[in-house]
Amino acid sequence: MKRREVIAAGAAVLLCPRATEAQPAARVYRLAVLSPSLTSYDTLRGELAKLGFVEGRNLAIDARVGAPADLPRLARELIAEKPDAAMAVSAAVAAMAESTRTVPIIAFGPDPIAQGFAQSLARPGGNVTGVVILASELDGKRLQLLQEATPGRRMGVLLHPATQSLRDSRREIVSAAAAAGTEPIFVEATGAEDYAAALGALKAAGVGSLVIAANPWFYRDRELIARLAREARLATACEWGDMAASGCSSAMGRGAPSSISGSRTSSPACSPARRQASCLSSSQRTSSSC
Repeated sequence: MKRREVIAAGAAVLLCPRATEAQPAARVYRLAVLSPSLTSYDTLRGELAKLGFVEGRNLAIDARVGAPADLPRLARELIAEKPDAAMAVSAAVAAMAESTRTVPIIAFGPDPIAQGFAQSLARPGGNVTGVVILASELDGKRLQLLQEATPGRRMGVLLHPATQSLRDSRREIVSAAAAAGTEPIFVEATGAEDYAAALGALKAAGVGSLVIAANPWFYRDRELIARLAREARLATACEWGDMAASGCSSAMGRGAPSSISGSRTSSPACSPARRQASCLSSSQRTSSSC
């Protein structure tokens, strides 16, 4: 089953445990959605429609997007509307989970066990379940594969200080770098106003290859980051496949999260516009799109 189908099916189950039974025509189910960066949910809507939940007929979706500081407030506002179920993406998971212990939450991204919201993936034991993205582990793998694709280049890493798995990502990247016999240079950026200076500092330090660590705001700004990296002649490894389509040299991760879509894996993916780094070897769970 594809990831988009898993997410939609989970939403359907949480919206209505008896989804296969006839429901009163007047019943409208409410789904709250909170994300730090995503703006399109067309795939989710389409998959839910296949399961019998049609927006405007028996489904109402209230989707909010906000900066890190705004997520707790937005989560409280969504829960105050008494939804039947909620979906939270990345950093929004913690905000949503802290706002309710009763509304079922479908999490997309962080490990709910590490955050204390679930006892196990098989038996969460609480109101949080969903799809886990092993972001920190994959950050280390991205560095390893980028180093193999661009041997001899000094490695840099772009981090966002608000990333929930920041400490784990640093640890995984340092470990992968040590195994490769290199020592990465870390820089942090919080938004568009910081990227040029951050990449300029890396270039001045002799960096030739850049890992753009997993973060929803980096995904949101993917085209700007990719353009600045190209201008600095930095080979890049990004999180999502469509970040490669936006100009990143390569990506190791799933397909397009912009619509909660998993129709295709894209790790590794190579930018059709600029192949600064060679295609990275595919893994068992992903397929090359070069």
